[in-house]
Amino acid sequence: MIISNRRLEGLPAYAVAAMAERKKELLAAGVDVIDLGAGDPDIPPPEIAVRALHEAACDPRSSRYAFQTGSTALRESIAHYMSRRFNVAVDTHAEILPLIGSKEGLAHLAFAVLDPGDVCVIPQPGYPAYLGGTVLAGGDPAIVPLRAENGFLVELGDLPNERLERVRLVFLNYPNNPTGAVAPIDYLERTVEVCRRHRIVLAFDNPYVEMTFDGYRAPSVLELDGARDVAIEFHSFSKTFCMTGWRLGWAVGNSAVLKALSKVKTYVDTGAFLAVQEAGAAVLDQSEMLAAELQQKMKERRDALISALANAGCNAAVPRAGMYLWIPLPHGVESGRFARDLLEEEGLVVLAGSGFGKAGEGYVRLSFTVGPERLREAATRFGRVLNRAVREAACR
Repeated sequence: MIISNRRLEGLPAYAVAAMAERKKELLAAGVDVIDLGAGDPDIPPPEIAVRALHEAACDPRSSRYAFQTGSTALRESIAHYMSRRFNVAVDTHAEILPLIGSKEGLAHLAFAVLDPGDVCVIPQPGYPAYLGGTVLAGGDPAIVPLRAENGFLVELGDLPNERLERVRLVFLNYPNNPTGAVAPIDYLERTVEVCRRHRIVLAFDNPYVEMTFDGYRAPSVLELDGARDVAIEFHSFSKTFCMTGWRLGWAVGNSAVLKALSKVKTYVDTGAFLAVQEAGAAVLDQSEMLAAELQQKMKERRDALISALANAGCNAAVPRAGMYLWIPLPHGVESGRFARDLLEEEGLVVLAGSGFGKAGEGYVRLSFTVGPERLREAATRFGRVLNRAVREAACR
């Protein structure tokens, strides 16, 4: 009998994938499904991206291997964006690495950095790729629960010194998925200092940097003094530019870490489709205008969902960034069951907090993936199931 290895068996099922299969079945049965699960908005990609993709795809040279060097135009556009947006100057060759979406870069980073048994700090609730890459690479995951009372921040200085000495890699993600938390500059400064002192690689996952509201401006960790000594930062075209299926992102920062990550990738891929990279370059050249348009749409969706949830009896915190609401459930209401009830009874897809790790239990995540009217309908459905769950919990 052929079986998978113990590392793979030790990983939990990927929550988004499981929900996607059940959603297909319900749609086939004629159910009116509203999907607020995966962070995959229904907004079309920028026209400039589509035009650039078409033009580049018509060039036979785009069909050749990209390898890790990729498109010179994309690397230059990334460098210009980093300079304009964050006042950070980067070398277009040594300090930039195109990715087939930031997810694969995050997961593969563990293979580049960790020896078996090395400790990797992983926030929970958090993006499952952090844990997946660490476990499959043979690393030792140190799970740090994110708590509302601490602003959902990972304080490396709170780890026991003997544990900290074994840490080789830490994943941070602000603006945060799924909590919506943002990181104060002084927090980032002390985190960088701890990483420098203990020679820890800091992987700063930053796909929501342009999805901010109410005057908030999210930073790059590379803006901080000394960050480039230890940090690489991950960016994605998926969220800011509604290009989720295009699979394009980049890593930027410490050249030695990027060189190691690039070497790993030479064994598992030969680079993103060059036509997609050319489209990414065209998009980044207009990033400020495109990001502002998306921010306005997402703010309208955020405000509509929060208002409708309040009318349905659920008061949610207002996030300053990201595309999610992280909603605490009443005591005694289990997140996985609640999410299943929403799907089966109301055709509403949300993600259970437990899908982001054990520390996410007691919450559910809702995404701003549909327009305001559908979000208002989703809130009504959410409220019906929540009220029933509260009554049932009180009777136990």
